[in-house]
Amino acid sequence: MPADPRAVLTRPAPAPDHTVAYGEHPDQLADLRRPAGGGPARPLVVVVHGGFWRAEYDRSHTGPLAAALAAQGHPVAQLEYRRTGQPGGGWPGTLSDVAAGVAALPRLAADAMPGLVGAGAPILVGHSAGGHLALYAAATVPAAVGGVLALAPVSDLAEAYRLDLDGGAVAALLGGGPAEFPDRYAAADPRSAVPLQTRTVVVHGTLDEQVPVAMSRSFVAASRAARGDIRLVELPECEHFGLIDPESSAWPEITTAFRSLREDH
Repeated sequence: MPADPRAVLTRPAPAPDHTVAYGEHPDQLADLRRPAGGGPARPLVVVVHGGFWRAEYDRSHTGPLAAALAAQGHPVAQLEYRRTGQPGGGWPGTLSDVAAGVAALPRLAADAMPGLVGAGAPILVGHSAGGHLALYAAATVPAAVGGVLALAPVSDLAEAYRLDLDGGAVAALLGGGPAEFPDRYAAADPRSAVPLQTRTVVVHGTLDEQVPVAMSRSFVAASRAARGDIRLVELPECEHFGLIDPESSAWPEITTAFRSLREDH
């Protein structure tokens, strides 16, 4: 593991091959990366970045992750969306952007990279708040999602509000707490959508200080009790940011979890 796990957030990555827009707002777009090698076309992988839905965090910090997946032979899209602190971000724009982007990107990527994007719904790889958004998309547009790899996801918004994760991040996303906006929480919270129809693997480090591993344990247990197709991979000695870092000791576990989704896709 790097001395500073956050180093991945600013580590340079190769420039994307294409950028496509799925809407008219400047942040309704995605960066595309062509798959390495000459293998068969594969379904698109959509990377949904985290940052607690805040404007100061954008898709650029998932560049190393996306480049590593493309190097393994996958067409990859790094999805951007409106975030809190921006016009149109928060409720409902952040969530509707992700649902719209996930639905539109397979066609947009196939047009931009002819012959490289296979048929089938994309696999979503979401980290932290991006894990929440990936789970939300699977609950909202299940036919558009072929599988979810949720890395340290914020999988219970009501609990995240109670814990005050990242100093009011959930309140900023939804406008307040569950007592004030129960309908918003019911619509946006993956815990309310258990069990998801989409095959899901959750990976969480036991040393995570940003999103507690107990949240994933509870979410997966509730999903399995409701007969959801989901499993949890806990990584001892791993914190929050190693999950998106191809240079971390956690990376082989991430690729194994991803491969299990891809092979059953």
